[in-house]
Amino acid sequence: MRSSYLFTSESVAEGHPDKVCDRISDEIVDLIYREAAKTGVDPWSVRIACETLATTNRVIIAGEVRLPPSLMKKDKNGNEVINPSKFKAAARKAIRDIGYEQDGFHWKTAKIDVLLHSQSADIAQGVDNAADQQGDEGAGDQGIMFGYACRETSELMPAPLYYAHRILQLLAAARKKGEGEAARLGPDAKSQVTVRYVDGKPADVASIVLSTQHLDPEWDSAKVRTVVEPYIREAFSDLKIADDCVWYINPTGKFVIGGPDGDAGLTGRKIIVDTYGGAAPHGGGAFSGKDTTKVDRSAAYAARYLAKNVVAAGLADRCTIQLSYAIGVAQPLSVYVDLHGTGRIAAEQVEAAIRQVMDLSPSGIRRHLDLNRPIYAKTAAYGHFGRKAGRDGAFSWERLDLVRPLKEALKVAA
Repeated sequence: MRSSYLFTSESVAEGHPDKVCDRISDEIVDLIYREAAKTGVDPWSVRIACETLATTNRVIIAGEVRLPPSLMKKDKNGNEVINPSKFKAAARKAIRDIGYEQDGFHWKTAKIDVLLHSQSADIAQGVDNAADQQGDEGAGDQGIMFGYACRETSELMPAPLYYAHRILQLLAAARKKGEGEAARLGPDAKSQVTVRYVDGKPADVASIVLSTQHLDPEWDSAKVRTVVEPYIREAFSDLKIADDCVWYINPTGKFVIGGPDGDAGLTGRKIIVDTYGGAAPHGGGAFSGKDTTKVDRSAAYAARYLAKNVVAAGLADRCTIQLSYAIGVAQPLSVYVDLHGTGRIAAEQVEAAIRQVMDLSPSGIRRHLDLNRPIYAKTAAYGHFGRKAGRDGAFSWERLDLVRPLKEALKVAA
């Protein structure tokens, strides 16, 4: 691998049209888990595959679900149908929290259609009973999932993505707190960071791109820069901004019309932003709107968890893990580890150890990471990885509790 190069990653804010949709879809996931817990329904039986489309003052929620009775109602013919009221309320809550109160997209006035229906019986039979009899349930679909970790930041994430997220997180916090002129920024924004690597390590920031919505139509690019630059510099408090760094702040000029009013949004269109910013492979599956029988989500979390613990254990400076699954089959078809030439132990030994320290069936992953919880709305923006594990069980895949078991399995000194 080259030792000196430039690498770029982008992030998008919670008010980006696609992220609005991711948030609504994950609010639906959380709603169903909460209702299951509230009404005594086994959370293991919950099934959700929810997609959201948003455009000018319109939201459409569609997909397959298996619901607690509290989310159902009787139609005029006495048949059980989905009650849309709580789903609409969850969507409005999400839009309000993001900050949309504009003529073209407002949490109170947007029309919301709920087109959810029952899960396919053909899919359910494969998920509920593992065909290989090596797990409580089979994978919800076939596919490949990747996890990655590296020593570039304290959170063991790639530096360009880490800082791209951080810029937008600081701006969103300032906007919501009403800090000075930052209160006049809008919810929609995109960032992009180019990092210069020297001897394989982040050396400085070579370019910064930020396009952010603003509510004052008189602001130009220069004005926006005066508002956002302090937050950008704060985001890079531990990485130098190069003297010749190129800045592009709202390079097209005015950005007043934003969010779904400016561009339609759809769940699952920001999968590189959600993961590693292009620094690692991606299997192609999105996360938001899915319960964790869907290995697109749960196995990607497990792969990150394992890769992070491999790096934290000092077994390598970089680690990529691939898992693959077949629909209805519990155990992964393959486990592949790449230590990128930085390993202190053979990759095939790490592969064997991974299978020892964690059951990688969907039910094993859900059990180990305690995923049957309403913890997903907060994952919908600023990345699913590189976040702090929460007391409520959120981001459990960021824990480092496999360091010792991995070392013991590999007979490596603690």
